[in-house]
Amino acid sequence: MEREVFTNPLRPEALRTGAALLQSFAADESGAAGRVPSQVIYPQSREDVQRIVHEAIRTATPLVPVSSGPPRFHGDTVPARGGVIVDFSRMQRVLRIDRASRSVRVEPGVTYGELIPQLRAQGLRLSLPFLPRANKSVVASRLEREPTTIPKYQYDYMDPLLTLEVVYGTGEDFRTGSACGPGTLDTLKADLVNPWGPGSIDYFRLVSAAQGTMGLVTWAVTKAEILPRLQQLWFLQASDPARLLQPIDALLRKRVLDECVVLNRAALATMLAGDGMRDYAALARALPAWTALLVVAGYERRPEERLALYAKALRDITAAQGVEPGRSVPGAPGREAEILHLLSNAWTKSADWRIRATGSSRELLFIAPMSQVPRLAATVDDVAAQRRISMQDVPCYIQPMVQGRGCHCEFVFPRLPTDSAAAMELDALHREAAAQLLRAGAFFSRPYGDWAQLVYRDYADGVAALRRLKGVFDPHGLFNPGKLCF
Repeated sequence: MEREVFTNPLRPEALRTGAALLQSFAADESGAAGRVPSQVIYPQSREDVQRIVHEAIRTATPLVPVSSGPPRFHGDTVPARGGVIVDFSRMQRVLRIDRASRSVRVEPGVTYGELIPQLRAQGLRLSLPFLPRANKSVVASRLEREPTTIPKYQYDYMDPLLTLEVVYGTGEDFRTGSACGPGTLDTLKADLVNPWGPGSIDYFRLVSAAQGTMGLVTWAVTKAEILPRLQQLWFLQASDPARLLQPIDALLRKRVLDECVVLNRAALATMLAGDGMRDYAALARALPAWTALLVVAGYERRPEERLALYAKALRDITAAQGVEPGRSVPGAPGREAEILHLLSNAWTKSADWRIRATGSSRELLFIAPMSQVPRLAATVDDVAAQRRISMQDVPCYIQPMVQGRGCHCEFVFPRLPTDSAAAMELDALHREAAAQLLRAGAFFSRPYGDWAQLVYRDYADGVAALRRLKGVFDPHGLFNPGKLCF
C-alpha cells in the first residue's frame, strides 16, 4: 500500500518547499549526516501545531522542530530520517512580562535579540548564556539547558526555565507546573512560575534537553531578573584555571558575584577582536593564559552602598585565596565597558562568536564538579597533543553553574570548511576526546550526535525507561526520530 503524503493543514503561505531552503536543513556545523526534508512548515499558534501533529500521524511523517536561526551546531535539527521541518520562527510573540514575579512568557520564535531590549525597557534582564547569538531562540536555549553567566540565581540545573505548554505526539496539549490549571490561561489565577508538577512528576524535565523528541513546546515561562543600576567589572588572571576556580567557588558560596565566567586567551581574544578578527593575533599574544570575568552589581535600593560592600567582599575573599583582582585586564586595557556590554547583550559582531575565526567550528562540551574541570580540560589537551593538533587558537570557556555546584566546560575547535583532511582529523579528535572525557568522569548532559552512543551504550536500564516514556508521549515515534536513544 502506497504511503500517504503529508499535506499542508495550514494556510498556503505557511508551507515552503524551495530547494535551497530544504538543503540548508540537511547539515549544520556538527557535520551530522542527515536527509533533506520534504518541506518546511511555519505554525503561528498552538492550534496550528496540533493540526501539524495530526497530519503527521495520518501520514506517518517525521517532524523535526526548529526555532533558532542559523548557524546551528549540534546536529539536533538535522533530519535523520527526512520528514517535515516545523519552523517556529513565526511564533514570535512576547505574551507577558511580569515584573512582580520576575518572569516572562514567550513563544518559541522569540530570540535573544528581540527579548533583551523589551525586558530592559521594563527594568528587567535575562540571565544570559555566554554571548548568545541574536537569532537564538530563548525557549530553545532554556530547553537545551544552556548554562547562564549568572550562577547565583540558578538553584537547579533546569533554571531559569519555569513552566511551559507542550503538544505531545498524540496531538494533545499539556501545561506544566502551576500553569496546569484548572481552567484556561485566561481564567487561571496562578502566576505560572512554579515549575513543579502537576502532581509528583516534574513534567517539564521530560522535554528538557530532549532535542524535540518528546513534544513540541508552544510557549514557555523563564525567569527574569531586576536590571542593575550599577555594575563593576573585575578580573582575575592565572596560568592555570584551577587558580581561578578556587576563589570563584568561595565568592559564589557567599553570593557575591553576578556574571562570572572563565576564558582562555583564545576565547577572550575572539570575544574582543574587531571586525574581521583583524587584531585577534595581537590580543592573543598580550592576554593572560586564563582570565575570569567577575561582575558585582547594585540594584534599585541603595545601589552605591551595595556595590561597595560586594566589591570589598570580592577583594577580601580573593586576597584570602592568594589571588589579586584587577579592574582592567592586561593586554586589553580600557575595554571594560565593552566587555560589560557584550556580557549583557546578544552577540552581533558576526553570525556566532564560535565561527569568527574560520567560518566553521566543532564544539566539545561537558559538565563536571568545579574541582574536576582543570583535570578534564587537560585530558582534551593531551588528546590533541597525541594527534599533533595545536590548541593555541582553540577557545575554551568554563561556566560555573548552580551557585558553583558544577561547571560547564566548552572547547570550540575552529575548522576550515574547505579543508576536508583537517576536518576529518578534527572529527577524530572530537570523538576520541569525548570518549576519554566520559571515562575520566565528565558528564554529557546534552548528548548530541555521536555522544549519544557513548552515553547510552552502558545504560540499558535508563534507555529502556526513556523508550517507555517516548512510547507514552510520542506513541507514533514521529518527533525527531534518530536522536538520543530513539
